[in-house]
Amino acid sequence: MKLRRVLGNDKNSTLDPFLLLDHFGSDNPNDYINGFPWHPHRGMETVTYMWTGEVEHGDSMGNKGTIKSGDIQWMTAGSGIIHQEMPKKYDGRMDGFQFWVNLPWKKKMTNPKYRGIEKEQIPTIGKDGQKVKVIAGRIDGTEGPVRDLSIEIEYFDVELAAGKTFEHVTSRNLTVFAYIVNGSIEAQDKVIKNGQCVVFGEGDSVKMFSKDGARFLFVSVEPLKEPVAWRGPIVMNTEEELNKAFEELDKGIFIKSHKLAKLS
Repeated sequence: MKLRRVLGNDKNSTLDPFLLLDHFGSDNPNDYINGFPWHPHRGMETVTYMWTGEVEHGDSMGNKGTIKSGDIQWMTAGSGIIHQEMPKKYDGRMDGFQFWVNLPWKKKMTNPKYRGIEKEQIPTIGKDGQKVKVIAGRIDGTEGPVRDLSIEIEYFDVELAAGKTFEHVTSRNLTVFAYIVNGSIEAQDKVIKNGQCVVFGEGDSVKMFSKDGARFLFVSVEPLKEPVAWRGPIVMNTEEELNKAFEELDKGIFIKSHKLAKLS
């Protein structure tokens, strides 16, 4: 699949605990129709957000479904899962986003979980030229539908009208970034344009102004500050754990849980 890797081109460009952020999309089905065939994951979570288009999901625990425009799939791989994500041909531009979240050591081998969140379940708050879709976390008293996570994350889809400002209070030590999808924003005298990602340092709040209007993904979480051993779709804490995971995959004993928790 043709995509833009915004974060995670190498281990030095990750943002603890985020491993990568991909923006995939095209108006040409040949760019995406091959999708992501069957592949394993362990020790991390995948979070897929479809703006437009549809992706069919299937996994080793028997789950099947379609992520449609505006829907979220939040999958905790935990001890191990094998799945596929296959886009369907779409009349118009297909656009979606996926980021990978590292799991803390004590939850690396937790049972897998699959959450399918439909767009109607995602609340939208509007005020003073802002529209904020609250996927996870809380803002202005509104909480997103994705809860009981392995690590607590704020994930908002923010649309700003021209001349308006987005402000949000955060804790000082959080990992905070925003990916600009449309338009541009200004933060601390810097202009961040569409297709760019702004990473914020320590502080108690975030403030972003848009002169001509913008839409962006806003994400924040507390870093794990743990060692990372990462190869392909498997993320552990040590090389020994990583090698064991691939050995189990080769031997056909990778899947540990026969009961997958499906949350909605």
